[in-house]
Amino acid sequence: MPFVTTAKVRFAHADAAGIVFYPRYFEMLNGAVEDWFEQDIGLDFKTLHLDRNLGLPTVRLEATFVAPSLLGDVLTITITPREVGRSSCRVSIVFSCNETDRLRAEVVLVCMDLMDKRAVAWSDAVRARLEADLPAA
Repeated sequence: MPFVTTAKVRFAHADAAGIVFYPRYFEMLNGAVEDWFEQDIGLDFKTLHLDRNLGLPTVRLEATFVAPSLLGDVLTITITPREVGRSSCRVSIVFSCNETDRLRAEVVLVCMDLMDKRAVAWSDAVRARLEADLPAA
């Protein structure tokens, strides 16, 4: 099942024309991933980073900007896992508003040991949650 959250386009996200400045989408995207891990996977970023010394860096990001988002828009952000590897997860992320896609992204996240700066396997619990969210074949 996809994970769905929302983000309001704030003044800090917009350029002088009131349109989202493209790097701000990536900040919102990272916030949505943080929400997904806390609310759906069951692992908040504080515990992940500070207690377990694990990170979740984005190692690949391909984005298509479909339509502009404007100051005040409430964006629906949908995260759909596509593939789970030993230490990675490929997800599709779609930002939409009023049933119109604004941004589509393909993202690869990697579970990383923050001390050794290397990829490590997902825990069994996290892997089970990630795999449970994969669309039926």
